[in-house]
Amino acid sequence: MASHESTYKPSSQIEKWLDERLPVPRLMHGQFVDFPTPRNLNYLWTTGGLLTFFLGVQLLTGIVLAMHYIPSAGDAFNSVESIRRDVNYGWLIRNIHMVGASFFFLAAYIHIGRGLYYGSYKKPREILWILGVVIFLLMMATAFMGYSLPWGQMSFWAVTVITNLFSSIDVVIPGLGTRIVQWLWGGFSVSGVTLNRFYALHYLLPFVIAGVVGLHIWALHMVGQNNPTGLDLKQPTDSVPMTPYAVMKDLFALAVFVLIFAWFVFYMPDYLGHADNYIEANPLSTPPHIVPEWYFLPYYAILRAIPDKLLGVIAMFSSILLLIFLPWLDTSSVRSAKYRPIYKWFFWLFVISVIALGYLGSKPAEEPYLMWARVFTAYYFLHLLVVLPIVGVIEIPKPLPRSISEAVLGKEAEGASAGRAS
Repeated sequence: MASHESTYKPSSQIEKWLDERLPVPRLMHGQFVDFPTPRNLNYLWTTGGLLTFFLGVQLLTGIVLAMHYIPSAGDAFNSVESIRRDVNYGWLIRNIHMVGASFFFLAAYIHIGRGLYYGSYKKPREILWILGVVIFLLMMATAFMGYSLPWGQMSFWAVTVITNLFSSIDVVIPGLGTRIVQWLWGGFSVSGVTLNRFYALHYLLPFVIAGVVGLHIWALHMVGQNNPTGLDLKQPTDSVPMTPYAVMKDLFALAVFVLIFAWFVFYMPDYLGHADNYIEANPLSTPPHIVPEWYFLPYYAILRAIPDKLLGVIAMFSSILLLIFLPWLDTSSVRSAKYRPIYKWFFWLFVISVIALGYLGSKPAEEPYLMWARVFTAYYFLHLLVVLPIVGVIEIPKPLPRSISEAVLGKEAEGASAGRAS
């Protein structure tokens, strides 16, 4: 599907010499210049480029911050403040890194939502989708460990609460959960040893993410991009070269996204964080309401919605791991929700449920928030385990166009365009 004949022509003797020995320019040209891209892609397909950009931003700013950060319980909090006040442009680098994490997850959620709506997880893109879920899990682990590094009140107690969840395994295998928690802590409580371990992993995991992203892009270029119709490329008129068409659209979307990003960096860098994190960690004083970062709130709400600790932990992790099985849970042969009149409504109900869980996760663990969290948690799992399989069987899809060109140009224009191409 994604195979095509490269139009690369070496323009100098050096390029020709290199092309005969290590054809990296030919490879890059074939994959990022003349790679056939569906001609009907909308701006939701620019999120892949946004994610690549923000991964690079997080890597570069993280490396610089690591040069000045001190991973010890006594110095971590002050070292973060020193970066902002004493290091040249440290305030800017730290703001970009902190706000960049939120925008990284925002782009990831849009990217996942687009995949769910247009069926990007269906055959032959199962491996592509699974790699995407793995990237998302690695992002969550990296962000959680990074949240501990400022060593403020919310950082310290979020680490204490979340790592303590593993103690629920004691119900199944007595003592195992406690041993895991003590191994994570490096002792019998959260301390500087815990901080140092999380710092090392927070530095390492982004490079693992970059490696899996490379596999993700490779898998994408093996099977080709999905598109709003869900149809495969069938004829030359269905596609355009990636450069300049798709690249220019990506650059425009990136410019708009970066403008919004810059607004937060320069004017509201702390808006997406928590005020308690500007109080140094105190093991003897528990905050009245412990909450994680906003991008963890839906899963935090699922965790709290279930009274049993072990079942809550299982539900929280299952809510993400179930996404891996979507290619087999969805029984419909039609990819795009544009042609699925029943599924479309259930999809938006699912989106509303996730947003509602995010709101409820930010609220105290009391009524009526717990009751509503249980309602939306129930629908979250019903959507994945019941709605997708049943709707795929009973739904009668709308008629699909014969090709991408027909969907874009109409039947008559598509026929004339195909005639000119032949």
